[in-house]
Amino acid sequence: MSELRLALEVPRWAGRFYLRHWPVVVGLSLIASVQRLVVVNWADEVPSGVAFASEVVVMAARVLLVVAIWRLATRGERLRWNNFTAFATRHWPSLVWQGVFLTAAFLVFDLGAEQGIGGLLPEAARQTYLAVLLFVKNPTVIAFTVVWWIGLIRQTAVSRPVPVG
Repeated sequence: MSELRLALEVPRWAGRFYLRHWPVVVGLSLIASVQRLVVVNWADEVPSGVAFASEVVVMAARVLLVVAIWRLATRGERLRWNNFTAFATRHWPSLVWQGVFLTAAFLVFDLGAEQGIGGLLPEAARQTYLAVLLFVKNPTVIAFTVVWWIGLIRQTAVSRPVPVG
């Protein structure tokens, strides 16, 4: 199995996982979406105490999201540190590819969509654009990235042997 193909297994798995468990992933992500939409779009009208409390709620929802994805993704799996180190030693090029893929996603969805396109908009439209973009990114890009990272941990640390090619 090529290292590129091995690396591509993770985002493919993440896509299947996301689609299979979308109600949980999207549902928990919508908490952050709504909060970002309100706080970013109406920043001057939201009292600072309410904005802070809503950030705490978002953090709790994100922790719950990670825990839920982790539990669903690792159900029936045994993850071991020595499996991770063996995988990293044998398949380090696959991990480099993962870094390339995640960097590309960051460049497109964070720098490109958020700062690139946002920077081209008139000043009056930027706050609303950012609020809507964050509303959309939370249940899609951000949630998928969390699934992807957990999938990467799962791929590298599972107790069953990974096919070697």
